[in-house]
This record gives sequence, structure tokens and C-alpha cells, in this order.
Amino acid sequence: MDNRLFEKYGAIFDSGKVIFKEGEIGDKMYIIQEGSVRISKEIGGKEHILAVLGKGDFFGEMAIVTSIARTATATAAGTVRLLSFNREGFIGMIEKNARIGLNIIDKLCRRLQQANQQIQHLVRKNVDGLIALNLYYAFAEQNFEHGILEYHKTTREISLNMALPQEEVIKIVDKMRDEGIIQVDENHMFLRDRERLSIMAETAGTEH
Repeated sequence: MDNRLFEKYGAIFDSGKVIFKEGEIGDKMYIIQEGSVRISKEIGGKEHILAVLGKGDFFGEMAIVTSIARTATATAAGTVRLLSFNREGFIGMIEKNARIGLNIIDKLCRRLQQANQQIQHLVRKNVDGLIALNLYYAFAEQNFEHGILEYHKTTREISLNMALPQEEVIKIVDKMRDEGIIQVDENHMFLRDRERLSIMAETAGTEH
């Protein structure tokens, strides 16, 4: 961690502390230096965990681009150390730390690419392809064949992302297991055929 950056922009949140709440208007984004942050959203009156972010991840970036309300709640999962930037601070940080700025731009580009591909699959109504795409990106974050995903957590997150019943997601994931694309061992998933998963995610274009 760059101590000079933390002295200027650092913030510490204790476990369970809400960093920001869904519906609030914010003016800051955050980069995690140590610890984890839980991102959740209220759906149907219940809180659903969308993601758990770790060191190097950032969140809340839309606050420095537009003034729309926060779309989710961010909560410290254990003690977390963050860099906190408003728009002016973020620009100043990038001017002095180009490497950090490029890393954020790279991640934003990947998010946009994933969103665009998801939109294409939704237009085609290709549920299998979109679930494969979600799995592909999940394994990518875990370094593909070396990664391990939690079966129930991953299928739950995909069901939330796609607004589909978890049972339908599980049915298609289990089909990928039967076809040898992934391996399921109790509550763990392993990638066995990256090429086939990639083809299913990128080229499946027929309506189902």
C-alpha cells in the first residue's frame, strides 16, 4: 500500500459498518486496499448478496460520473481499509499514479464488454449462452482452470443477475457438468473445458 495515498485518501471501516446504502446519493468511489466488502441489494423485501469484493477491487465508481442514486449497499466484511475519492481527488490521483488509473480503466472496459455480451444474449433470448457467459467471467476472476467456485453461491448470483429462478440456473449448470465442461464436487465447481465454455458463451446465438 502507498502510505502517502492512504494518508491523503484512506478510510477504515470496522466489520459490519455500512459504507453506503442503496438509494443514497453519493459523490465518492472506493478502492479496497485490505479486507473485503460485501455488495448487496434488496430484492422483494429481502437482502441478496451480489458480490464480495477484495483487495484491488473498486466500487461506487458511478458516483464520480453521474449523480444517480446508489444501486446497491456496500458493507465492510471484517475490518477494511479503503482509498476514498471524489471526482476531483480521483482525477488528481490518476495524474500522479497512472498505473492505478490504467488498472481501473482496464477493469471498467472488461465490465462494459461483459455487459455488452450479456445484452446480446438477452436480445437472442439465449439463456444457456448467458449462463455460460456468467460462468466464464466467474472462472476468469479465479484464473480459469486453477479456480474453484462455490456451487450454490455462484448459481445464486447468476440467478440474481439474470432475474431467473435459481432452479433454472442449476439445471443448465448441471447440464454443463454432464457434458464435461465443468466438474462439481459437493459445493465446489472446477473448470474442465475452457474452450467449450468459451464457445458456448460467445457463439451460441440461436433462440431457446
